[in-house]
Amino acid sequence: MSKELSLKEFLELPVQEILDTDFIQKQIPHRPPFLLVDEVRVLEARKKYVGVHRVRADEYYFKGHFPGLPVMPGVLIVESMSQAFGGAAMQFVSKGKGVPLFLSIEEAKFRGVVKPGNVLEMPIEILRLGKISKIHAEAYVDKKLCAQATLNFILGELPHD
Repeated sequence: MSKELSLKEFLELPVQEILDTDFIQKQIPHRPPFLLVDEVRVLEARKKYVGVHRVRADEYYFKGHFPGLPVMPGVLIVESMSQAFGGAAMQFVSKGKGVPLFLSIEEAKFRGVVKPGNVLEMPIEILRLGKISKIHAEAYVDKKLCAQATLNFILGELPHD
């Protein structure tokens, strides 16, 4: 994918399937209050997705970021994009035997704020899928770009009980 291209058009593409929170939680180990994706819209399996997070006023981080002016931290926007990818794609990679761990975050840019009550839509294009995966992701509120980054992951092992 060219860095100049936008994934905004993904927001208008037809949805093949919606992966709900129950499905996502079977793919990744994140749980509330650190589960930052509510659903993933499948546009093209193994390639194109849109993660959705309905940002609630009672999310734990708003108490301190910032009192009287709640703003979702940029690093949590990136984490939300990461969780959307994992919730959608780990079924093809790990088959329940691993978790995507960050290798690197490239060219992250933050262009707008995300506030309580916003719906964060995160179009994701998978550039490479496997033990090492790479995605380009963006985050929008009301079709306005808030963040973008290229994320690289490695499949990590889940701890054994």
